[in-house]
Amino acid sequence: MQTTSAADIEAVLEESGPDYEEFSFESASGGTRADVYMVSLVYQGTEYEVVVKFKPEGDDRFAVEPKLHEYVAQRTDVPVPRILVFKAEPERSVPPYFVTERVRGDNLAEQFGRMDHDDWELVIQQVGEILGEIHSEIAFEAFGRLMLYDDRITIRNWRGNWRDYFGDLTRSHVDRLDDTPFARVQSRAADALDESLSVVPTDGIPRLVHDDLQPTNLLCLLDEPAPVSAVLDWQDTLAAHEDYQLAQAEFLYIDSTFDNPAVRDRLREALFEGYQSYHDFDRDDAYERAKPVYQLSTLLWRMTGFEDAFAEDDLGRARAEFQYRQQFDRLVDELPR
Repeated sequence: MQTTSAADIEAVLEESGPDYEEFSFESASGGTRADVYMVSLVYQGTEYEVVVKFKPEGDDRFAVEPKLHEYVAQRTDVPVPRILVFKAEPERSVPPYFVTERVRGDNLAEQFGRMDHDDWELVIQQVGEILGEIHSEIAFEAFGRLMLYDDRITIRNWRGNWRDYFGDLTRSHVDRLDDTPFARVQSRAADALDESLSVVPTDGIPRLVHDDLQPTNLLCLLDEPAPVSAVLDWQDTLAAHEDYQLAQAEFLYIDSTFDNPAVRDRLREALFEGYQSYHDFDRDDAYERAKPVYQLSTLLWRMTGFEDAFAEDDLGRARAEFQYRQQFDRLVDELPR
C-alpha cells in the first residue's frame, strides 16, 4: 500500500490547481482505500474543497473510473462527482491521479445509527432508481470487466455467456480467500458454486454494473427528499446481468442489515419500486432461484477484502467475522439443489 505525503498533494496542486495560498488534506473516511484524500485549499481568500485520488500500485483499472464518471453523467441523471483533472502521466513525480469536486453529504455507512425506517426507505428506493436508470440507458455487447483502452471504454476478456463469466468471476473470489480468516470455507464455497451454477442464465443483455456499490460508496444527505448525493468509486465496474446487481443490492442494503422479515419485505418493495420506475423487471422464479447464488458471490467478494476493511483487531472486526460466517452458512443453505 502506497503512502501519500503532503509533498504529493502539493505536487498535484502545483501541476493542476490554481495559485493557492495554503492547503490541508486528510485521508477519506469510511472506505478501505488509502489513495483517496479530501483536500482544502485557499484561493484568493476563499476556501475550496476537492478530492484527489491516486492510482494504487498494480491497479490496471484506474483509468476507467474518471472516464465512467463522464460517461454516466452524459447519459443519466445519476449523481456522480464532476471530474476536474485527470493525469494519466503526471509531469511531477507522483502516481497517476484525478481530482473531483467535493460533493456535499456523509458516507451512508457512517449514518446507520441515526437512520429511521423512513430514511432507509428513501435511500433504498433511490438506490433502486439509480440502478434502474443506469440499466435502462447503458448496455454493452458482451460480459466482462470494463477497462480503458485508447481513451475508449472496452471489455477485458469479454464473454458472450453470462453463466461462464459469472462462474469465473466467483471462482476468482474463492481463490483469493487464501489469505483471509475464511480460508477454511474455500472448498465448501467452490462445491456450493459448482452445484448451483446451473440456475444462473447463460444469456441476457449486458448492463453497466457498479460492482462495488456498498453503503461506503454512497454519500447521503438524510434531510433531503432524494438523499443520495453521490455514487463513488467506479473503478470496479462490469458489463453484467441486471439480476446480479439487483440481488447484490438486496444483500448489501437489506439482508445484511436487517433481521426483521417485515422490515426486509418493506425495503425490498422500495428497492424494486424505485428500479421499476426506470426499467422493466419481473421478479420471477428464475430471479429468486439465482438470487442466493449471486449473493453468495457478493459475500465471497466481501470476504476477500476483509483484512483491509477491518484492519484493527477489535470488537468490530470480531463481530464482522462472525456475521460473515453466519451469512455464508445461511446462503449455502438457501442455494438451489
